[in-house]
Amino acid sequence: MITQTQLIKAYKQACMCDVQAFKPGNVSVFNEGHEMTVDDFILSAEVSAVAITNKRFSLGEKIYYAVKATREAVGCNTNLGIILLCAPLVQAAYQQQKGLALRNVLQQVLENTSIKDAEWVFKAISLAAPGGLGSSKQQDVSDAPFVSLTEAMEIASDRDRIAMQYTTNYKDIFDFAILRYNTAFVKFENQAWAAVSVFTGLLSKYPDSHIERKYGDKYSGWVLKQIITVDDALLNTQDPEQLVPMLHEVDRMFKAKSINPGTTADLTVATVFIILMEAFSV
Repeated sequence: MITQTQLIKAYKQACMCDVQAFKPGNVSVFNEGHEMTVDDFILSAEVSAVAITNKRFSLGEKIYYAVKATREAVGCNTNLGIILLCAPLVQAAYQQQKGLALRNVLQQVLENTSIKDAEWVFKAISLAAPGGLGSSKQQDVSDAPFVSLTEAMEIASDRDRIAMQYTTNYKDIFDFAILRYNTAFVKFENQAWAAVSVFTGLLSKYPDSHIERKYGDKYSGWVLKQIITVDDALLNTQDPEQLVPMLHEVDRMFKAKSINPGTTADLTVATVFIILMEAFSV
């Protein structure tokens, strides 16, 4: 069984990969932005790692205390999406028995969330105060929940791709992102470039819900056009370092319009986290 020490290491490494990978529009070692720094993201990973991997915490507690630690350390929302995606994976890793696939155990975790989990997560979301959250007539995070966490995520799934993962057993990640990562890693032999390939692949397939909560579909077609160009170039090169000037240009254009594909970045981190967890489990 995987240990907390191994999970902490995998989580921190996945979060470090997030800032080392040149994902246009996101904060990275190449370019910061959105009034956040690389150090904010690194510190967020450091302070949230123990809470999100605490075996004694329920799923909801893992999420709340990881968000609380982050908020107290950096004072802004750097990793809510990462935490929401990674906490169920940690829960599944602790419950995983030999011979059982992580995805099968994850499904059991997601099918058995509680109203109490939802209470903790609603508190966490309110504390993180993510941009463009809006409100819901069915089950708003400012109200006491009357449904389980997964049921609440189902209500939000039509406008949030992270919520959708709770209702599809992380379909985007297991059916596409992990395969894309492994293909790119074999090709480039580099974790950061494999993560970039996941990011561009996901954003080429699905509009980013963080962007669309903020702007609607105003920039959806434009973002798609830019990212498909990058994705095609990445798929057709043997030397991704040659694409750095292109990535700088797209990153500049995105940030000039305050476009941050944060949901896609969070899905990328969760993908890398799964890869690293499974490496430790072997």
